[in-house]
Amino acid sequence: MAFKTEFPFTLPKGFVDGEGTLHKNGVMRLATAKDEIVPLQDYRVQSNRAYLVIVLLSRVIVRLGDIKFIDTDVIENLFSTDLAYLQEFYRRINEEGAPKVHAKCPACQNEFDVDLLAGGESRAAGQGG
Repeated sequence: MAFKTEFPFTLPKGFVDGEGTLHKNGVMRLATAKDEIVPLQDYRVQSNRAYLVIVLLSRVIVRLGDIKFIDTDVIENLFSTDLAYLQEFYRRINEEGAPKVHAKCPACQNEFDVDLLAGGESRAAGQGG
């Protein structure tokens, strides 16, 4: 299995661009050390620490709908629900790894973990690995 560095997401509300097009599906990549250090040198972050999340997300979101260049203007104009969602999504993929849920097959009673980002079975319960 290849190491996964990009993760798809779907915004709860979506970003509405200047033409009125709604963009909900996107891709976020894992953050590098540089992604977390460089924003600290940004004058907007230095004058308002809360702006750090705006700069950071603009660095790690690689696509949002048809928008391929995500800058701070895009992040600034997200609905607050979507911003909160992206902050939590960033935290999950960078600090915890892919979120999983434990499940049990109703037919055969086999227990397993499901990787919610990949949508596939990640590890059968009781089995190593």
